This record gives sequence, C-alpha cells and structure tokens, in this order.
Amino acid sequence: MFSLHNSRAFLLILSAVCALTSSIHSQPTYNDHICLDQSNETYNTYYQSNLTVLLKSLSSKASQNYSFYNESSSIGIYALFLCRGDVSNSTCQSCVSYATRNITTQCPSNKTAIIWFDQCMLRYSDVNFFGQTQISPMSLMYNTQNTTTPELTNFYALGLLYDLIDRAKVTDMLFKSDSQTVQLSDGSKISYGLVQCTRDIDGPSCGQCLSNLMDTAETCCQAKIGWRILSPSCFLRYENYSFTEQSPAKPLPLPPAQSMPAATLPPTVNGEKKATKIVIITISSVASIAIVAALLGFWYYSSFGRRKRQDGIISQEISLRHNLAGLFSIHLMDSSIYGNDNDNRGEIYYFNLITVLAATNNFSDANKLGEGGFGPVYKGKLINGKEIAVKRLSMKSKQGLEEFKNEVILIAKLQHKNLVRLLGCCLEEDEKLLVYEYMANTSLDAFLFDLDKCKVLNWAKRTNIVNGIAKGLQYLHEDSRLKIIHRDMKASNVLLDDEMNPKISDFGTARIFGSNQIQANTIKIVGTYGYMAPEYAMEDLFSIKSDVYSFGILMMEIVSGKKNSDFNHLEHAHSLLSYVWQLWNEGKGVELIDQTIIDTCPISEALRLIHIALLCVQEDPNDRPTMSRVILMLASKSINLPQPSAPPFSADRLIIFDQSSTIATGTATGLVTSDQSSTSASS
Repeated sequence: MFSLHNSRAFLLILSAVCALTSSIHSQPTYNDHICLDQSNETYNTYYQSNLTVLLKSLSSKASQNYSFYNESSSIGIYALFLCRGDVSNSTCQSCVSYATRNITTQCPSNKTAIIWFDQCMLRYSDVNFFGQTQISPMSLMYNTQNTTTPELTNFYALGLLYDLIDRAKVTDMLFKSDSQTVQLSDGSKISYGLVQCTRDIDGPSCGQCLSNLMDTAETCCQAKIGWRILSPSCFLRYENYSFTEQSPAKPLPLPPAQSMPAATLPPTVNGEKKATKIVIITISSVASIAIVAALLGFWYYSSFGRRKRQDGIISQEISLRHNLAGLFSIHLMDSSIYGNDNDNRGEIYYFNLITVLAATNNFSDANKLGEGGFGPVYKGKLINGKEIAVKRLSMKSKQGLEEFKNEVILIAKLQHKNLVRLLGCCLEEDEKLLVYEYMANTSLDAFLFDLDKCKVLNWAKRTNIVNGIAKGLQYLHEDSRLKIIHRDMKASNVLLDDEMNPKISDFGTARIFGSNQIQANTIKIVGTYGYMAPEYAMEDLFSIKSDVYSFGILMMEIVSGKKNSDFNHLEHAHSLLSYVWQLWNEGKGVELIDQTIIDTCPISEALRLIHIALLCVQEDPNDRPTMSRVILMLASKSINLPQPSAPPFSADRLIIFDQSSTIATGTATGLVTSDQSSTSASS
C-alpha cells in the first residue's frame, strides 16, 4: 500500500488522462462556420470588447438552463444561441460555452459570424436580425453514399421531414425529431429526422424557412442516405442512424430579447476567490496501475474507437460550406429560381471525386475531348455504362469558380431539347467539375471548320442546326422562367448529339435578367472577340440583342463554312462580317455559300439565311430582330425581310481584335480605328 501522490509519474498520467477524457466529452461536434463583413481597417477594440461581454452574457444564460437566448448591446451588436431541442442542459451549456470562445477565434475581424455544432449554433451581427427569417448563408453536408435507388424520389425522407415540419411549427420549441420504420421486401428500413428553428421567429415563419430548405434538399440531397442543411434561422437533418439524445431537457420559458448597457473590456479574474481542494488517494500499487490502465484504455476507445465507428457515417459527408455558404447561398434560395412551381425541375446529382476519376481514367489524355476557355473537357463512362462529359474547371482561376457557380445555378433550372443537360457537379478538394450528358459528335466547330468532316453537314443538317440554336436562344430569352443572356454564343459552344441536333452549352458567362429588364451594364467583359456585339465590346452594355448579334455571326459561319476568328481574305475584307456585307451589296451572295454544299443546297434558301444573318448583326440593337422573330423569318418564306442596315466594323470601320481566345477580364482591350483615330475598348 502506498499513496499515489508519492508516485509523481502516476499522478501526472492520471491527471493528463482525466483532463483529456474530460476535454473529449465536453467539446461539441463542429459542423461549419461562416464569417462575413470583414473590416478592412484595424479591428475596433471597442466593438471587440463589447462583443466579448455580450458573448459571455450568452454563455451565462446557457448555464442558467436556457436552451435559446437572444440579446443585444447598446452599441448595436445582436447575438443569439440555440441548442438542439433534444440535448441535455449540461450539453447545451458546454456547447454554448465552447461556441462563444471559438467563434471569435474563427472570425477574429468580422462583424457578422455564425457557427454551427451538432449540439448548438451561435451567431452575431452588427445588423439587427431578431425576428427575421434568414436562410442565407447556408451550409450543406451529405453522405457520399447514394440510396439503393438514387434515380427515384426518396419519399421516405421527404415524408418524414415534411411531417416533422408540420409538427414543429406549432410547438413552443419549434423543434421536432422522430424516426420511422418502413417494411420493405428485403426487411425493415429505419430512418431518422430532425427539424428546428430559432425561437425569435414565429411558427408560420419557421414552417416557411424549413420548407425552403426542403426545396434545396429535393434538388441536391434526396438521393443520399443522409444529409443536413444549416441556415441562420432553421436547420434540418435526415440520417439512417440515430443521432439524437434520448431524453431532451425541458427548457426554461423563452425570455424577451434583452438589451445590455455599453460594455467595456471584461474584468480580469485576478481578484476572484479561488478554492483548491487537494485529494490524496491511498491505494495499492496494483490497483493504481489498473486504474491508470483502465483510464488509458477508456481514453483510447473514446478517442479512436468512436472515431472509427463514425468514419463510415460522418467522415464520408461532403461539406460544401464554401460552395453553398460563400458561393451558392443566395442563389440556391432565390425564390425566382427555386420557388415552388409546376415546371419540370431537372435532377442535379453530386458526383464524388472518386467516381469521376474512375469514369475518366484519372483525367487521362486519351479521354480528353477538348480544351475550353476555363479548362479541359473529358469523356467518361460510369459503372452503369452511361457516357458523360466532364468539364474540369481551372483550379486556380477565379473566373473558373464564377463559371462553376453560374453553370450549376442556371442550367439546373433550364430544360429544353436544344440546351445541353447538366447531370451533376463535384466540388471536392481542389477540383471544380461539371458533369454533362455526353454528345457523341462533340461541338459544331469540329465539323464546320474541318475540311473532311464539313461534308457531313449537308444543307438539311445545317438548317436544322440553325433552327435548333434559334429555338434554344428563344427559350433562354423569352420562354423560360429565367431571362438568360448567354453572352458567348459561338460554334464551339454548340454541341451535336448522335443525330446532329444542336444543344447550346457553356453557361458560365451567362447572366440572369429581371422579367422587365431590357439591358445591363458590366464592368467585366466576358465572351469571345469577333462574336461580341459592338455595344458590349465597346460600351459594356449587353441585352438579348447581344446574343442575337452573336447568332448572326454564327449563321454566317454555318452558311459559308468560314471561321470568323480565323478569317483571312485581306484582298476583299478584314473580317467575315465585312466580307459578307461587301459581297451582299455587290449582289454576289452566292459566293458566300460553302463550296461543299453549293451544288446541293437551294440557293434562294441560303441567300435568305444570309439576309437574316445580316439583320441580326445590324449596329443598332433596336434594329435587330428578337429570336422569336428570327424563328418566324426562318420558318416562313412569305415574310418579307427588310433591307439590313450597315453592320459595325464594315467598309471604313475596321476593328482588329485578338480573336484567339475567350476572355473574361475587367479590362478587355482591343484596337479600334476609324479615320486614323484609335479608341481603347476597355471597361
């Protein structure tokens, strides 16, 4: 028998193990955090000191067994915390205490921040958000494993969560969690769900908040076996395993929002009284070794055993926090895009990186289909045999990230036979990947400007391609719920399916217009020189008529077989456009027709297409027809075509651009000469 305090090594080990196990159990499970409104100036110490006092006050409220509390300071800082409705008081206290310390570490110079843990969430801002339903910024996490039938609607998940929403919005806590058991042919299926709102909003607002999250869930997650969506005012979760505590603590009544007096730096703890109790344990050496061994074993099990157990569930979750919170949050929940409507919503799936790597043979050169302005495109084949095309956006390009956002947001909502179909995306590690349906015949330029392949494009196929592109643009401009300006229409952005039907692709530079909006101004020129309307290239103005102009250039290429960007006919003109205009005015339009089809195409129809193309490229946007008018002119020979006015850059107005690549910069430049003067086309 001896005293353990005489064995300093044992005491140190015991203390360390006890402290470690205590830390493991007291630290909440981190999910995500978002920092906003970063100050460019030196962080205001007065603001920081008041924030520290406010957060300390919130922590004290949690220690008084409040599961929700919102409070503000007199200098205009607003903060609240919310503990998950099923956790115990002690778990809530521990989580809030940790969150108040961690949030300022994660966001040291931000005046607005939010942090989510499994057990609680905490947020603050210098703007009053109390009583306001907010779903942005948003964080999304889901398991990479699909359900057994990912192509089908997961009615089990939707049914459970919608039922929980209906029940939660009429409770005082605005919280519900439950499980459901469904008997299937191969056994029973148990699933678990949880929904909750912050209690500064009312029941109807809570229901609407959660319903908005469900709209996102139906788009992104229902094919997965588990997922969660977190927002400032509400959150929901669905899993195939139990994740809640068994006996939730009953919260104190909800207090009214409190206001604190202006605070200074919190007092130090030097003057606080401390009590230290030293306990000396006398046990046998054998027993002491056994206890320490047991504690070490327990620590190992808690730290590693539990982690391994959760690896198969939680570690597979893909956190798209910067994807959704910093990148997609506003757009995903934009009611004009994801509101409840009766149109056919496309199913967009998340592809994990391993799946894409396997499909493309690790992005091998043999699978490479081509190179775009923002990165290469690869052919792939999924394990079910389905062929796909994968656009691999540049890892370092900010423009590529912007393109990724635009394409997913826009094309997910657009459904038309003449628009390429986006199957899904991947934002994992450093990769930004877009997965499309595979077009066996690649792009229009691969045929149109190839000396051998161009022979495949007979007159019937060319007119079908022209009409298909026109219908796709009309849908974007006039028939979809979203008014879309493509801004980069060219032959390489038109894909061809097995039957040579055209599909417009590459929506990375597209822009959404309001329903009554006519034109917009931009500080960032995007697109390809030679296809840009003059008002866009020179004045930074774009509209649906900008796309009409690009379509006119594309029509000239389809009829002539000549590439606008590589045009070299200096003895006649300096560009395809001026060449077409010159021959048209000289009554030599027949000379524009591609020599591979000149003997088989109806000359009058070819000349009519050239005429329509010239109407599309008139200098004044108001003179150009709309795409619906273009379709009528293409379909009916009885419609008399007006005489086109001179296009820009014709005859005495020469523009020289570097037409070799797509641009997306804020300082696009080109040299324009007119009467020996020059102007810079910069924004």
